[in-house]
Amino acid sequence: MAQGGPEANIGIVQYDGAQRAAVLGLVDLFETASQLAQDRSAQSPQIATRLLTPPFAEAAAVPEQLDALILPPSLEGGSASPAVPDALIRFLRAQHETGTLLCSICAGAFILAGTGLLAGRPATTHWALAERFAQTYPDVALDTDELIVDQGDIITAGGLMAWVDLGLRLVERFLGPSVMLATARFFLVDPAGRQQRFYSSFAPRLSHGDAAVLKVQRWLAQASGEKLSIPRMAAEAGLGERTFLRRFQAATGLKPTAYLQMLRVAKARDLIELTRQSIDQIAWQVGYDDAGAFRRVFQRITGLTPGEYRKRFSVAEV
Repeated sequence: MAQGGPEANIGIVQYDGAQRAAVLGLVDLFETASQLAQDRSAQSPQIATRLLTPPFAEAAAVPEQLDALILPPSLEGGSASPAVPDALIRFLRAQHETGTLLCSICAGAFILAGTGLLAGRPATTHWALAERFAQTYPDVALDTDELIVDQGDIITAGGLMAWVDLGLRLVERFLGPSVMLATARFFLVDPAGRQQRFYSSFAPRLSHGDAAVLKVQRWLAQASGEKLSIPRMAAEAGLGERTFLRRFQAATGLKPTAYLQMLRVAKARDLIELTRQSIDQIAWQVGYDDAGAFRRVFQRITGLTPGEYRKRFSVAEV
């Protein structure tokens, strides 16, 4: 690393299953940011990266005070939560007590939540892990719409590639906003403003065991573009309306109208990405007579207008 001003020490925990691309990518990002900072001023602050491998018997396993400590993502997070050795939990708590900023990315949030430090606080993880995380740590205020949740002493980041967003956030904190912007330009990435819901797809619960509700879900998947109502859904389930409403929400976690909106928006996203149909045509095709109402629902769910979504994600030929 180039020599410059004061160093910020950032540790990256290489736990079992940690994504190597994220670990090494963060090292490259911090080294590049430090070089860009020194190009501006020989006395500018620098970032020193420490790769740490558990288990840690004592907090003294790190020779110097860490300014930040990162729990990277895991490619194994889709099937099982990362194993959390007791020694690592003690190490994280001890570091936090000394003022170290604790950070997690994707499935790393399971390890961080295991310390108890997220209890009663907002946090994020990969959207596909949300249900399992909420069941494991119900006392955490999980918000998987957000890609970054910064609580000052703790930062959590969402998806697998959110290490870029977290890395830029730390560059901004330790080296300043101008160096962060220069680093983002160097790596050709958006410096800020992304949300995880731009990318998340609707994955309805289907393994809940309620056959009547499952029957309606399968029917809705085919009929979501039709004129639908609660009485029609209840009739399809063979249940009274009040019973249907109660059982549907218990099984899926959503009210029928919200579920239908999510289903329609999911189909609209596919059409926006893969076709050149107009937004009004797509709105009608997925079940909305009022294109304005469709646009409002789409933006509320995805965080983008249909036009903005098409600019980001369309793969259809013009």
